[in-house]
Amino acid sequence: MNSITGVIPTTISSCSRLKVIHLWNNSIEGAIPPALAQCSSLREIVLSNNNLNGSIPHGIGLLPNLTYLFLPSNNLKGPIPESLGGSPLLNVVLSNNSLTGGIPPLLANCSSLNYLDLMRNSFDGEIPLGLFSNPSLAILDLSYNQFSGPIPSSSLIASQLQYVSLTGNNLSGKIPDTLGNISNLYSLTLAQNRLQGSIPESLAKIPILQALDLSYNNLSGAVPPALYRVTSLTYLGLGNNQLSGRIPIDIAYTLPNIETLVMEGNHFDGPLPPSLVNLSSLQNLELRDNAFTGLIPSLLSLPNLIQLDLGANQFEAVDWSTLSSVPGSAQLQAIYLDNNKLHGTLPSSIGNLPRSLQTLYLSVNRFTGTIPSEIAKLTNLTVLQLDGNSLSGEIPDTIGNLENLFLLGLSRNKLSGTIPQSVGNFKNLGELNLEENNLTGSIPSSLADCQNLVLLNLSCNDFHGSIPPGLLSISTLSKSLDLSYNKLNGSIPSEIGGLINLDSLNISNNQLSGEIPHAVGECLHLESLRLEVNFLRGSIPESLMSLRGITEMDLSRNNLSGEIPDFFESFDSLQLLDLSFNSLEGIVPTGGAFSNSSKVFIQGNEDLCARSPMLQLPLCTSNTTKRKETLQIISIVVPLAVAVVVLISAIATILFKKRNELREHIEQSIKEFKKFSYNELAAATNNFSSANHVGSGSFGVVYKGILKFQVQPVAIKVFKLEHIGAPKSFFTECEVLRNTRHRNLMRVISLCSSFDQLGSEFKALVLDYMANGNLESWLHSEVHEERQKRPLSLVSRVSIATDIAAALDYLHNRCTPPLVHCDLKPSNILLDDAMVAHVSDYGLAKFLGNHPPASLNDLTSIHGPRGSVGYIAPGDVYSYGIILLEMLTGKHPTDDIFNNGLNLHRLVVSALPRDTGDILETGLVPHDEFEEATRNTQSENHPVVRMQNCIMQLAKLGLKCSMDSPKDRPMMQDVYAEIIMIKETFSALCG
Repeated sequence: MNSITGVIPTTISSCSRLKVIHLWNNSIEGAIPPALAQCSSLREIVLSNNNLNGSIPHGIGLLPNLTYLFLPSNNLKGPIPESLGGSPLLNVVLSNNSLTGGIPPLLANCSSLNYLDLMRNSFDGEIPLGLFSNPSLAILDLSYNQFSGPIPSSSLIASQLQYVSLTGNNLSGKIPDTLGNISNLYSLTLAQNRLQGSIPESLAKIPILQALDLSYNNLSGAVPPALYRVTSLTYLGLGNNQLSGRIPIDIAYTLPNIETLVMEGNHFDGPLPPSLVNLSSLQNLELRDNAFTGLIPSLLSLPNLIQLDLGANQFEAVDWSTLSSVPGSAQLQAIYLDNNKLHGTLPSSIGNLPRSLQTLYLSVNRFTGTIPSEIAKLTNLTVLQLDGNSLSGEIPDTIGNLENLFLLGLSRNKLSGTIPQSVGNFKNLGELNLEENNLTGSIPSSLADCQNLVLLNLSCNDFHGSIPPGLLSISTLSKSLDLSYNKLNGSIPSEIGGLINLDSLNISNNQLSGEIPHAVGECLHLESLRLEVNFLRGSIPESLMSLRGITEMDLSRNNLSGEIPDFFESFDSLQLLDLSFNSLEGIVPTGGAFSNSSKVFIQGNEDLCARSPMLQLPLCTSNTTKRKETLQIISIVVPLAVAVVVLISAIATILFKKRNELREHIEQSIKEFKKFSYNELAAATNNFSSANHVGSGSFGVVYKGILKFQVQPVAIKVFKLEHIGAPKSFFTECEVLRNTRHRNLMRVISLCSSFDQLGSEFKALVLDYMANGNLESWLHSEVHEERQKRPLSLVSRVSIATDIAAALDYLHNRCTPPLVHCDLKPSNILLDDAMVAHVSDYGLAKFLGNHPPASLNDLTSIHGPRGSVGYIAPGDVYSYGIILLEMLTGKHPTDDIFNNGLNLHRLVVSALPRDTGDILETGLVPHDEFEEATRNTQSENHPVVRMQNCIMQLAKLGLKCSMDSPKDRPMMQDVYAEIIMIKETFSALCG
């Protein structure tokens, strides 16, 4: 290698006796001079790894003695000259350029050609048949081009081909059987094409085949048994096809030399054969995204293992036993066991894994217990993912020993206690995710020492105290900072301006106060800013005009005042601006996003007006100024009056404490919510007219309404206080809504606790309006005629079932204290405009306090029957199971057919597995196809068969949940994990 620059001089043509040009690995640029063709004695041209451009001169192909042409890794364009191949060429290497067109016939049929490498260009068209019939060609690499059509058949049994790579093209059709005739072939890679059909058994005839890669195609059927007996194989890639079957139990003996086995992304199933642990040469085992079950054998003891990927299967347990006695591979770098059904605790012996380990994925399983402190011995870990389990206890302080961590994921567990100060040792940490746990205390200031953080998510915990200013000085934070759904208080530190690279900032749903700091405007890369549901006051700062790339800004449900700044009109990227439920006033801008009512939400600001009719706002008048002065006076008088009322109420409470104990609890529960008057709710519902009526329950009536100065409708639930239990139901709902926050639970907007025009007590909740009604109306169209033309698809049913499970899992396992709904039924499951389910109606709900029952299925501490007929067996899990069966069968649990001991549970039991199609709701799956698929169990890849399997899994889950004995029902966290897997399988089927 030299450092030659400049161009190849045309005077080179005068070197008539020149035989060899070796100018590789330089910085030569410009075109290959055509005059080079005048050097008739040239045998070798090696110009690789330069900056040459232009096309390959036609005259190169006419050089009579040329045997070696090496031009890789340049910037050459255009086609291969048609003349190339006329000379006695042996080796042609043109890889890593931008060459186009097809392979000239002369080159394909060149009888002397031994080595042809055209990798990583833009060649297209079909592969010439002559290449596979060429008697002298040994090495053929056409990978990563745009060749199309079928793979040519080899007509010569005595072909000299040893290495063939066609990876990364657009080849289609079947793999030709004749490839098995190429007896000298040691490597065949056909990955990343569009090949279909089965794997030809003839490939197993190739006697010295070492590497076979068929990954990323559309191959189907079973793997030929003979292929597992090609003892010379060291690499077998079958990943990401539609293949099925099981791994042979004797694989360790039939593939003794295998080093890499890739079978991910198929439909393989069954247990892993124990003999896998005898594959002593195995380095990479990738079985992700299949349907393997049972126990994971002690693969970690394999002496040469580098990577083990068994994620996204249905494994239930891991054999950790060898960790305490067998050293395992000193080369092991990555373990992926995520997205399975693994249960039990993580053993302390996990610390005995090799120190070479860099990646450990155990997320989305069912692990319980604590995080073993011994995990800190794995000091070379860069990725530790334990998300989505049921791990409890505190985060061990020793975790700070993992100083090389780049990604730490502990989200969606049951971890408690505080974040250890030792997290400050993570100098290389890029992503930290602790969302949805039960962590408490303040956010440690030591987090500010993690100066390479790109993402930090501490949302949905119980953190309190102020936001550490040092945390906002981490300028590397660029993806997201999410502190939402905690109890953080104090003001937003001005240091927030240090987040100059941040895309998304979410500190919503806390107890932050003070003004929005002007420094937020220094976060110039912000695309999403969410500050909603806090106690922020003051005006919207003018500095926000600097956020030109903002797409989402939510400042709703605060105490902001002043006018809406005009600069929002010029925000071209803005897709959502929510300023609702503040105290904003003045004239609303009209341009930009304000011209689209689906992008801007300003309801709940009573002092806003418009210059022209828009957003259902009143028109601004000349009295606007006088009105402002009046409001200023009111703003002084009203607080004084309120103070007097509060003082009187306090005295009355002391005097009549016992008599008004329930009322005191109600006021405590509702004090966080903004309140509306009776007259405002009456106006919103046309005096509670029947035209606005949308539903009724035991304790209340629900109306659809549009509040003053709003565009979006709301749901107003008016309680029937004359009914016994209704006042307590109102209190319970307020208490639940105040203590729970989840995307699949109904969210309270406001409330009214007042008196009507007759002086009677009046209580109501203002909730988000669910445009698609309740699940009951979708499941039973014979009662709700408006749904007849919109049947609920199976895809929607699976998604809704997942939403319900997510809500219940949150209430049972991630809410403090745990909460039991006690009245779960389809009419209490509401669907928004995107068909996302929201669990509602908590009038019978029960907090379990400090002494929950041993199982949330065993609710003996809840006295008396709660719930609705058909769903009333103790436990939300039972109700969920009945709903799941109802969604599959379309039958209500109280239908007339259920008598003489027959119920919905027993009906489904009697039909599984052979008569499942008979009980499914009509139209859910074509009955004839379903029955045919049931009989033809051989067609595992048939879409209807795969859909049938999903339905079977749903039905079995519904049956497990609705067992008569609470002890036989699963916990909700296990139900949620299982429905997630079913949904993912079903989504892959439909996707």
